[in-house]
Amino acid sequence: MGRAGRRLPALAALFYGALAALVLLGVRDVMFLYEENRCSMTYMYEYPEYLKIKLPKKTARRYPAYELYLYGEGNYAEENKNLLLTGIPVLFLPGNAGSYKQVRSLGSIALRKAEDVDFKYHFNFFSVNFNEELVALYGGSLQRQTKFVHECIKVILKLYKDQEFAPSSVAIVGHSMGGLVARALLTLKNFKPELINLLITQATPHVAPVMPLDKYLTDFYTAVNNHWILKAQDLRNLTTLSVAGGFRDYQVRSGLAFLPRLSQHDSALSVVSSAVPRAWASTDHLSIVWCKELILATIRAFFDLIDENTRQITEDPKKRMSVLNHHFVRHPAKMYEENPEAFTHLTGTFNWITVKASKWTYSVYNDSDGKYFSFPLASHRKSYSHVYCENSMLDTSSWIYGCMNTNSSMCLEAADLSWRAELLPTTKVVMLKLLDYPSLSHIVIQVPPAVGNKYTLGCEFFQEDSRTVQLPVTHIFSFGFSSSKILLNSTGLLYNVQLQHFSQIYQAFKIYIDSHCQSLKERKPSVYRLHIPWSYEDSITVAKVPSLAEISAKLHIAQPHSDSSLPELNIYSSPDCQYEVILKTSLLQVLGQIVRFHAGAFPVYIVSNILLTYGGQLSTLRSTGQCSDFSLQLVRTAKPYKVEPLISIVVFLQGFNWFREIWESLSLPEVDAAVLSSQDAWFPLVSLILFLFGTGIAYWSGVFFSTSLRLFSSLWLSLIRPPELQKDKLITPSRLCGMISLALVSWTTCGAFAVLIIYLQYLFKVVKLHVTVRAEQNMHNRDSGHSKETSQNSSTHTVKAQGSVDSIPEATQSPSNSETSAEAANSLKMHTTVLNLFTWIVLLNLPSLIYWLKNLRYNVRLDPDPCRTTAIMLVCILEILMNSSTSEVKSSKLLKIAAKVPLPLSVAMLAFGRMHLYRVPHFVTFSLLLHVLCCFV
Repeated sequence: MGRAGRRLPALAALFYGALAALVLLGVRDVMFLYEENRCSMTYMYEYPEYLKIKLPKKTARRYPAYELYLYGEGNYAEENKNLLLTGIPVLFLPGNAGSYKQVRSLGSIALRKAEDVDFKYHFNFFSVNFNEELVALYGGSLQRQTKFVHECIKVILKLYKDQEFAPSSVAIVGHSMGGLVARALLTLKNFKPELINLLITQATPHVAPVMPLDKYLTDFYTAVNNHWILKAQDLRNLTTLSVAGGFRDYQVRSGLAFLPRLSQHDSALSVVSSAVPRAWASTDHLSIVWCKELILATIRAFFDLIDENTRQITEDPKKRMSVLNHHFVRHPAKMYEENPEAFTHLTGTFNWITVKASKWTYSVYNDSDGKYFSFPLASHRKSYSHVYCENSMLDTSSWIYGCMNTNSSMCLEAADLSWRAELLPTTKVVMLKLLDYPSLSHIVIQVPPAVGNKYTLGCEFFQEDSRTVQLPVTHIFSFGFSSSKILLNSTGLLYNVQLQHFSQIYQAFKIYIDSHCQSLKERKPSVYRLHIPWSYEDSITVAKVPSLAEISAKLHIAQPHSDSSLPELNIYSSPDCQYEVILKTSLLQVLGQIVRFHAGAFPVYIVSNILLTYGGQLSTLRSTGQCSDFSLQLVRTAKPYKVEPLISIVVFLQGFNWFREIWESLSLPEVDAAVLSSQDAWFPLVSLILFLFGTGIAYWSGVFFSTSLRLFSSLWLSLIRPPELQKDKLITPSRLCGMISLALVSWTTCGAFAVLIIYLQYLFKVVKLHVTVRAEQNMHNRDSGHSKETSQNSSTHTVKAQGSVDSIPEATQSPSNSETSAEAANSLKMHTTVLNLFTWIVLLNLPSLIYWLKNLRYNVRLDPDPCRTTAIMLVCILEILMNSSTSEVKSSKLLKIAAKVPLPLSVAMLAFGRMHLYRVPHFVTFSLLLHVLCCFV
């Protein structure tokens, strides 16, 4: 039994060490193992200037921390100093801790584009200075920011009041939380929706906050999203584009950046930057505002949105969506045209060549004569279902046509099929289903004269089934030891590999594509595209041939229940090459997906485990009179079967209307797991995994905490004489004054500040107690060693009378000293756990403290304060608790209740705290309140 007892801590440390290591591997995958930055930096050609716009006095007094600026460079900035503006207004809203100067990439490239068109059209970029507020962590200022933006829009439009082409609306670009503030404008009572007609958001968490640390933040999200769903009809004239950063953005996962699904799908568009044509790159949270490829797409879209008659952004919502789709979803490698000509006449002195083969390739190099290659369709319709063509010349001219009327030698009238093409990094491709074009008689490829240009073209007819293969993905629990393989002997230009059973966010795979070719001649690079049909989150990889390419396959959005389509791996191949596709589960990336989607809930699971351990220590104190060690009690008490089944049962029952009605009649909030399930962010066993991860982190945080206290006490002992062990009174006049003072600090300044002060005071008390206990133990060990040495000497020597007299007081003092030391050691263990628990509360309240310190020059009092009431309660509780001991608690009549309450509180915390972290301190406060009452009753 003793050996087993000694083995338990070692096994526990090994097990929880493995759990903590898995968490670290997941964090490493999210924060470090992503694709390299493929974005180019945007540079200013002239020195950027920011002209401060004078606001009305009433607005300036109401919002002293906020400002409005106009961006400019060089001569353009000088011309605009008198604010006689004639352009199109665009307002940039920075995000969490963002700077108003982040507008410079948009402003500078828009200025260069305006110079290219001789300032026929140009944009005036304004930017709001939000004082770099931490609105992602503190939601108390979001409503204030929204109202200020409303005032800014009115000020901006007044600047154009007397102009010939005066705008009636403002386009908005919002980065991060700035995009949410822009959406919140529509919730204001006095806001006119027609004041904005275009909204582009960059890496904005639309669905939910990344870290729901206060009620104001979650309430703001609820108000905005509910308004956009309930008032969707009123938003039909507002076109919204949300661009997510992809897997490089570990601050805001792309799933949060997808706009909530509305009934009007034609007014909103959500894309991931890796799927944006001509960008094809994932961006981190900051680089999305300066990524040259994305900024160019945005500015091109802005100029294509201009109405030539009004010289402002078009009021036609269909045209706005058409432009955004052109630049951000499917680019046909042509300049945007609102109404392209349906038919054209193929003229010129080009040679006409008829191609009857089902597969054709042609290389162009310094051709002086233009050619038309004509493919008659009549002979192919019976044998083939599709035609696929590609062209490596990436210009914007038309190149493929469908003949409507032919004679023996040439096509008289043709439909421009170039608008059906799609631009890829190394080629432009078009695939047509022959049944959809029954009136076409020929496909015509135009090859203009090429001087100094070298490019290739190719076409092939094929049956769809012959180019589509299915590859089942490996099970998540295969851990990469098994694989799915398929071999493609390429005789064509395109293959589609459908990935079966790939639909959930917790799935993650490594796909290896090994290409081998029969000859060593130079070939065009292969393009591999992972296509997700239910959301715009494709990723593209370009690889040389032959080569071994590695692709990560994981999802931002789970497959909707109403969608039955399959993800595809599109292989734009080189002919006469062999491609072997190998798919394996990636355990590291599975862990990364768990961390990416649920890292925000880690504090809830960690505090829940510590709370269970705290309850176990109180229970042990009641039954044995001794307080057990934190690590041992965590092993005994923190069991997932104590909390998880009840939550799962409630979530299951909420699927029934009768239970939901009872639940709502009790005014209980919705269980967070049910909300996450509705957002497709919940999956089987995730709660168990997160609980185990929380247990591992709680275990090692306890070890770290104990080690830190030991180091602090060692430093104390080396510098200062240890204090004597003495029993403190729970309440004294001086402590009562301190309690009232901190309560006043909480009420008049910032609650988190008062919490931090009482925490540091408590930490000092615990370190002091640790020093005292160590000193007592050291003295006891020396006395024990001295007694042992004395007893050994007495067996060989005669004991003198004086020696026996000296031993009497030692024997009489030993029991009381050891009892006091044991009591102090028990109190130390209990205080260490309470302090560990309280540390997480301080961390959760820290953002509001940082926000208050940053804005201290504007207002001494944080208003609204998310933790003011809780802080006052914690100050009173901890002022008493830090002076208590286990001797006062273990004889209490309330100890039985206090020991059992942490379990239901842990269940409630996991049920209602995952998406509402601000509720965690409330549960802990209630448990500590019972502990304090045990000191008196």
